[in-house]
Amino acid sequence: MTSVGGTEMVDWKLAVATATRLVRPGPEVSRDEARAVVAELRRHARSSEEHVRTFTRMAPPAGGAGDTPVLVVDRAGWIKANVAGFRALLGPLLEKMQDKRGNAPGGAVLGAVGGKVTGVELGMLLSFLASRVLGQYETFAPVGRDLPGSADGGGRLLLVAPNIVHIERELEVDPHDFRLWVCLHEETHRTQFTAVPWLRDHIEGEIQTFLAETEVDPATLLERLREAAQSLAGGRPPEGRSIVELVQTPAQREVLGRLTAVMSLLEGHADYVMDGVGPLVVPSVAEIREKFQKRRASGAGRLDAALRKLLGLDAKLRQYRDGERFVRAVVDEVGMDGFNRVWTSPNTLPTKAEIAKPADWVARVHGRTDG
Repeated sequence: MTSVGGTEMVDWKLAVATATRLVRPGPEVSRDEARAVVAELRRHARSSEEHVRTFTRMAPPAGGAGDTPVLVVDRAGWIKANVAGFRALLGPLLEKMQDKRGNAPGGAVLGAVGGKVTGVELGMLLSFLASRVLGQYETFAPVGRDLPGSADGGGRLLLVAPNIVHIERELEVDPHDFRLWVCLHEETHRTQFTAVPWLRDHIEGEIQTFLAETEVDPATLLERLREAAQSLAGGRPPEGRSIVELVQTPAQREVLGRLTAVMSLLEGHADYVMDGVGPLVVPSVAEIREKFQKRRASGAGRLDAALRKLLGLDAKLRQYRDGERFVRAVVDEVGMDGFNRVWTSPNTLPTKAEIAKPADWVARVHGRTDG
């Protein structure tokens, strides 16, 4: 990445070190128990593949998912993987900001200080998230020595073992059923991207368009982030806005609307598949689903709720709910094969408005209405 005076916009090593130092320790397990959990998650990930493909009628061309690795990681491993992903995805934006700041008086000095400040802030954010994510399909996954990825850079699936154990204990559910249930959700994401080859490039293009519209004046961006930090100290975002909304331009809102629709589709589809396959292979799925939904909706406390609102994570919860309703309504109307036309091209993806009104998508793509 382009640097000025040996500095970068983000001190990535400091971000990893900060997050690793601040993240809460995982649940206490013996070495033998930890090995057993890892082995079981790997088995469930393999078995979930066939369950998901059979239910969704989706499969990678010529078995293309075979080189997409499944990694069982701890919280530190999740942090390292996500910092690598952020670094790759944000590269073009940070280079633009680096060049602009480098031409300003004192740019190199500001870079040295600013990179460390940003590294610490990113580390604090990741330390918060690292204890909450159960699994993640890393769409943009640069390959590293400790983080293998697919041959074409198409992604990898992460299962965060300490978090899965923590939640299954907190909910007091059958651990073997819960681990399979989580794997079904995450394998659905893996199947979405491996069975729909254009999806990754489409989303990356939308993200890069979003980033290209970012105001690259560091002073302006810093002021907006300062507003966000002040609102965090106050316990709630100003005017109910999240950090993401605070740093948006009008053009970015349009892109974000399209991205929100896609992410709602992906998350809702994963929830729908998880619920559809669950009764066949997870005996206690009804209990797990009920308890997990209550936990997802309530959060872990008032501070957690305030942080979720500020960081925009409440939007993520709405994506699960709205997207699942969309998928269910469309499948009920046109069947699974009819729903799968959503994966034909970017033009058949639902809009944000269509996520709320599935009948409009059916009418546009299938040429039929309720009447």
